[in-house]
Amino acid sequence: MSVIVEFRVAADDFELGRVLTADRNAAVELEAIVPMGETTVPLWWQRDPASESFIETLRAHSSVADAAQVDVVDGRTVFTLDCTSDDELFGAISDHEGDVLSVVGTPQTWAFELEFPSHRSLTAFTSDCADRGLKLETTRVYTPTEPAVGPDFGLTVPQREAIILAVNWGYYNIPRGCTTQELADELGISDQAVTERLRRAIGSLVSNTLMITGDSDA
Repeated sequence: MSVIVEFRVAADDFELGRVLTADRNAAVELEAIVPMGETTVPLWWQRDPASESFIETLRAHSSVADAAQVDVVDGRTVFTLDCTSDDELFGAISDHEGDVLSVVGTPQTWAFELEFPSHRSLTAFTSDCADRGLKLETTRVYTPTEPAVGPDFGLTVPQREAIILAVNWGYYNIPRGCTTQELADELGISDQAVTERLRRAIGSLVSNTLMITGDSDA
């Protein structure tokens, strides 16, 4: 049975984190891994308003072969990145058949959500990371189809607080009743942290409700 792990790691602890946060005002998010011929290319968002020098800063890094802007949407830059050296963290993920569900990086900390085919492969991954000197702070481990315990459907307390506030304030209404910045001000956290909490909260709700199969599905 597959297992999902959520963890954090310091940006300075792995090569890609150091590359993508060379611009200390940048916050990034993995959008997709796009196949191109026999290789794959990650597609990233720069989540904060794009600076004109961001792509140039990436290209100047010694570990980067090329970086290219793909688009700018709502003040966010979509870009590709081609590194000349293998990243130790993503190498460990690949070696143990991990599937990247989400990645959000800030100049200080990166948050990962990964799915592994079994608990054994997850254990091997964490052991491998330790051997590589990577310090992972695991925040949650769960199976996608395990039944929810209690009324929270796998939500953490901060996730539950954020999504309830978002619904009550009309964030999901059309038109929106509030912005993520207004939610952030109320919760006393950053706009980026609100976005991340809401995304993870929705993922937990779907995983622990709509993705659960029972005997009635047979």
